[in-house]
Amino acid sequence: MLALPGMASLLGVSLLARVAITADMTALTMYVVLGLDMSYAAAGGVAAALTAGTALGGPLLGRMMDRRGLRAVLLLTVALQLVFWLSVPILPYTILLGAAFVAGLLMVPAPLVTRQAIAAMTAAGQRRAAFALESVQGELSYMVGPPIVILCAAKSSPGVVAWGVGAAIVAGGAGIALLNPPVRAEGEADADTVPRPPRREWLGRGMIAVLVMAFGTTMLLGGTDLAIVATLQEAGEVSWAAVVVAVYGVASIVGGLVYGAIPRPLPTWLLLGLLGLATVPAGLAHDWPWLCVACAGAGLLAAPTLSTVADTVSRLAPAGVRGEATGLQSSAGSVGFALGTPIVGVAIDVSVPGSGFVTAGLAGLATALTGCLLSRRSPARTRPPLDDPGLDLEPSGADARPRA
Repeated sequence: MLALPGMASLLGVSLLARVAITADMTALTMYVVLGLDMSYAAAGGVAAALTAGTALGGPLLGRMMDRRGLRAVLLLTVALQLVFWLSVPILPYTILLGAAFVAGLLMVPAPLVTRQAIAAMTAAGQRRAAFALESVQGELSYMVGPPIVILCAAKSSPGVVAWGVGAAIVAGGAGIALLNPPVRAEGEADADTVPRPPRREWLGRGMIAVLVMAFGTTMLLGGTDLAIVATLQEAGEVSWAAVVVAVYGVASIVGGLVYGAIPRPLPTWLLLGLLGLATVPAGLAHDWPWLCVACAGAGLLAAPTLSTVADTVSRLAPAGVRGEATGLQSSAGSVGFALGTPIVGVAIDVSVPGSGFVTAGLAGLATALTGCLLSRRSPARTRPPLDDPGLDLEPSGADARPRA
């Protein structure tokens, strides 16, 4: 995959932007708590505003990209991020709340662009491996970005750290704009002359199914992070949380690379269901070594599930609306992360920390079942609903298809 023209440079530049984007919420939290000397609840308000903007902005930016092109959207978002992050250290809290929402709404769409470019730059037989690499890139972002920000905020001014995060976002977005990767394949180059298909034609049961599973996957992953911290806090081993999270991330990377190399994909609902089942037993672990073992088993399925979600969205969406569809996927993922933590937190508060893993796993199973039921083929349909077996386990049509 890296030997494909433009692929290595795209993944390299977008990795810089994605590392910074995954750390932006941590940077704002550190600034509010350490720089403004306010509570974590106040920091949570800024994080919620940023998350809400990001969730709403995904489809908006995707639609703009479909209509105006990649470079125009990137330059707009880069300019907005430059202004926002330069202003963070001088903004009072109330203004920072509104500014964080706008910054989320117009966040540099690095993941969205990367997924669209992968769909355009690869042939059908290569796409699953390419999206597996993209999911590995996402895991690396989460493993590297937030820890670096926390370490730097403890050693230097949180305002300077915010500037650093903003600089990385701007540099990554500008780099992608400079590369200007294709977002449509050669055979789709004339899609601009074709009217946009109505939403009812592409936002059907198959697409809704994969969006539900995108939501369920990130909800599970966000809840798992909280359950790890809660379990180790009860055991008096909270300092080992970083090790457990790192083990989960490394296992996910290994799983993504292996999944990208296997000859035949698995359905999205099956991967998510297996991820949910593998997460539940982690609730039985009571110390960090056993938690590492349990999380390694679940982590092997995380990146494959994310990659097949992204691949399925790219194949279900017509070229003229692929940006909007990919934006909807990003929004579903953002909402899943946002809801996963509080829902699992309630379960932990009313029971024991291990129930957090059970709740997260059951959420994954529930959304996998929902996705499976939604994606079942209707006998009345005259057109094959999927060119992708990622939503259906039937052998027929499986040759056409397999990450937010």
